[in-house]
Amino acid sequence: MLTFYPATEPPATLQTSTQDPKLINNPTNLYLPFPTSHSTTREEEQTKKKKMPTPTILITGASSGLGHAFTTHYASQPTPPTILALDTRPFPQTSPSRKESTIQFHEIDITSEVAVQRLASSLASVAINLVIHCAGVRGLVPNAVAQERQKGENEEKSVAATERLGVMDKDTMTRTFEVNTFGAFNVVKAFSPNLLLERDLGAGRPPRVVVMSSRMGSVSSNTTGGGYAYRASKAALNAVVKSFVIDVPDVRFLMMHPGRVETRLVEWKEEGAIGVEESVKDCLQVFEGLEKGAWDGRLVDRFGEVIAW
Repeated sequence: MLTFYPATEPPATLQTSTQDPKLINNPTNLYLPFPTSHSTTREEEQTKKKKMPTPTILITGASSGLGHAFTTHYASQPTPPTILALDTRPFPQTSPSRKESTIQFHEIDITSEVAVQRLASSLASVAINLVIHCAGVRGLVPNAVAQERQKGENEEKSVAATERLGVMDKDTMTRTFEVNTFGAFNVVKAFSPNLLLERDLGAGRPPRVVVMSSRMGSVSSNTTGGGYAYRASKAALNAVVKSFVIDVPDVRFLMMHPGRVETRLVEWKEEGAIGVEESVKDCLQVFEGLEKGAWDGRLVDRFGEVIAW
């Protein structure tokens, strides 16, 4: 299902500056501009900008949590990209504030090979500059969650109790792997041609994929046990992304641990959890400022520190 949503009202336009023509140092130490025939005028630069197509980005899990925060951020830019927003749940309604639509919402199950490939095929001519994969589940056992929910108001509800050894089951493990591991694989595989199309156009930065992983997917960082489904699914996700780095070398990959964030993955607040806006702000500063060589599939936290996994 495809729905168009207008972007939110953009902030005040940022002022930009145009640098003077490049200078070269002649043998007499005088700095002279390049000849006019090789110079780029301000008018030519503006013409180039007008001719450059609006970039397209794809965000999964766009209806809530981190995915929705990323979508809101990009839609509120002075010149917003076209946003392909994917989720299994309807996208939150927004007030109309633009004539042109920048958010194209698709209600879709990312674990369905048929549905995802059908969508990718319908967008075969669309070059995608950036994929931000946020969709995921927490891997908590439903029966254990129900028991915790029945606790009184003054009783502390424990997330750890819903994913410990004694309660973990096959259905929870299988479903968590299906969404967290295969879902990511399914999306990146299906839209790889769109990312490579961006490479072929050579319009700007190389195509990039940012995958929201987790420190809990780090085997070496596991010092507390538990979290069987979530830990294992994220560790497998890290391995999947590493293979993508090798198999699709023209696309840059990065995995991020966004921190312990307050999202709908858990019904109650976990100790030390931060808001989605704070997490997204930090993540953006990291991957928008990351050097080319760092896009090698490494796992970093929201401050850019590498996490061994």
